[in-house]
Amino acid sequence: MVDTASRFAPKALDLTDFSPPLDRDRILAAIDVGTNSIHMVVVKIQPTIPAFTIIDKEKDTVRLGDFCEKTGSLTEAAMKRGIAALKRCKAIAQSLQAEDIVAVATSAVREANNGWEFIERVEREVGLSINLIAGTEEARRIYLGVLSGMELQGQPHAIIDIGGGSTELILGNGQPHRFLSSSKVGAVRLSAQFVHSDPISDQDYTYLCAYVRGMLERPVDELKTHLKAEETLSAIGTSGTIECLAAIAADEKLGFVPEPLNGYQMSLAELRQIVDRLRRMAYEERLSLPEISDRRAEIIVAGAIILQETLTLLGVEAITICERALREGVVVDWMLTHSLIEDRLQYQGSVRQRSVIKIAHKYRVDMPHSERVAQFALALFDQLKGKLHAWDFAERQLLWAAAVLHNSGHFISHSSHHKHSYYLIRNGELLGYTEAEIEIIANLARYHRKSFPKKKHDNYRNLPTKHARQVVEELSPILRLAVALDRRRIGAIAEMNCHYDEEAKQLQLQLTPANPNDNCEIELWNLDYKKDSFETEFGVEVVANLASGL
Repeated sequence: MVDTASRFAPKALDLTDFSPPLDRDRILAAIDVGTNSIHMVVVKIQPTIPAFTIIDKEKDTVRLGDFCEKTGSLTEAAMKRGIAALKRCKAIAQSLQAEDIVAVATSAVREANNGWEFIERVEREVGLSINLIAGTEEARRIYLGVLSGMELQGQPHAIIDIGGGSTELILGNGQPHRFLSSSKVGAVRLSAQFVHSDPISDQDYTYLCAYVRGMLERPVDELKTHLKAEETLSAIGTSGTIECLAAIAADEKLGFVPEPLNGYQMSLAELRQIVDRLRRMAYEERLSLPEISDRRAEIIVAGAIILQETLTLLGVEAITICERALREGVVVDWMLTHSLIEDRLQYQGSVRQRSVIKIAHKYRVDMPHSERVAQFALALFDQLKGKLHAWDFAERQLLWAAAVLHNSGHFISHSSHHKHSYYLIRNGELLGYTEAEIEIIANLARYHRKSFPKKKHDNYRNLPTKHARQVVEELSPILRLAVALDRRRIGAIAEMNCHYDEEAKQLQLQLTPANPNDNCEIELWNLDYKKDSFETEFGVEVVANLASGL
C-alpha cells in the first residue's frame, strides 16, 4: 500500500511548493511574435542580484499582420516568413545554451482566424511553444520591462507602446500598475487601412488623425481618472516606431543618434515637426532618414501620427525613450514565476493571485467557500501527485484559480451557473496568464458540476492543444471532489487524509468534521454523487469515511 497521509487542514494558500529557488546564473531567450516583427533577446540572469544582462538580440520584419483581406487570416507567405525567423531564433538561443525559450504572440496572431493554426505549425515545424497573450497582459509585461530598465521615482508615467497591430497604454509610478489598456491602433494596421497615397494625401492624413483620436480618446480619458489631482503626468515611449522617431529627432537636434537611446527625451513640438516632414515625403525620401529600414519607412507615417495624437490627448509636452519593453517584460515575468525576484518588483510576484481575487470580488464570489474549495483541491492535487497524476506547479496554479472562481457564474444566475462561470472567466481579463491558460481555468470551472468534458461543447473545442485538454480532463474531477467537501458551505470538514491503495486501485478519503456532533451526511452524499468522473478518469474507486471518534 502507498500511504500519502500528509494531513491537511485549511491554511493560507501556498502556490510555490514546486518552485525551489536557484542561485546559479541562467540563460533565457524571450521572443516577441509581433504584427510587424519577430524580436528576440537572449539574457544572462543573475539571481543573486537579481538582474539580467542582454547578451544577444535578433530581429526579423516578417509582417505577420499582412492579413488575407477576404478571410482575415494570416497568409501562407507570412506564416512561412514567421516560421523561418523562429527557426533562426531557436538556433541562436540554443547556440548560447539557453535553458528555456519563452515566446509570446500578440495582436496579429490574436486576431487572425487561423492564429491557433499558426501556433500549432510552429510547435510542429520549429519545436517551439508560443504563448498567446491578451492585450492587457501584453501591457502588463511591457510595464515590467520598463521597470527593469528605468526608475520612475514614484512619479506617475503614461507608458506608450506602438506596435504593428495595437497600441498599449499603461499608467504606473514604479509600484503596481494603476491602469492597463490595449487598443486596435497600430502602425501596420493603419497603414494598410488608411494610407492610400505616397506621400500621404491631405485627405488621408486628416482622416487618419481623426481616426486615431477617436480610437484613443476613451483609454486616455480612463487613464486620467487614475491620476490624483496634484500629480503631474510624464510619458515614456517604447517600441521600434517610437525609437525610430526619437532617432530622427536626435539627428536633427544633435547631428548624431545617441547610443543607447534609453533615456533620450523628445519634445512634442519636435515630434510635430517630424510628422509634418514625414507626411510630405515619399517612400524613397523616408529611406534616407537615420535608423530607418525599408519596412519601417512603409509604416512610419502612421506610427508617428499615433504618437503625436496620443501625446496631445494626454496633455504632455515630451516623451522619454525606454529601450526595454515586452521582450524584457517576458524575462522579468519568467524570473517572477521562478521565484528569482524578491526586491522592488516583488509585488508583481502575486499578480495572478491578486487578479483572481479581484475578479472574484467583482462577481461577488462567496470567498470563504471558494477558499475552502481551493484548499481541498490543492490538498488532493499535492497528495496524489506522482500517484494518480504527473502535473506540476503550473497546473497547480490553474487549478487554484479555477477553484476560487468556479462559482462566479452565480453573478448572472444560479441556473447553469457553471456555464456562466466559463464566460465570466474567459472574458474577465485575468492578468498574469496566457490565453491558453485562461481557457483552461474557464473550462475547469465549467466542469465543476453537471456534464463531463465533451467534444461537442464549444468551450471544450476552444482548448487549443492536447495538453490543455488533458489538464481539464484530469483536474476537473479533482475540483468536483473539492466542491463536494464543502457542499453546505459551512466548513463542515476540518481535516482530510488521503490514502491511495495501489494494489486495490482505491482512493480512501478520511475526513475529520469540524463539529464532532456533525455526521457530515450531506458532504458524504455529495462526494458519492460526484465521484464518478474521478473514478472514470483515473480508474480507481473512491471511498470516503469520517475519522473515528465521532
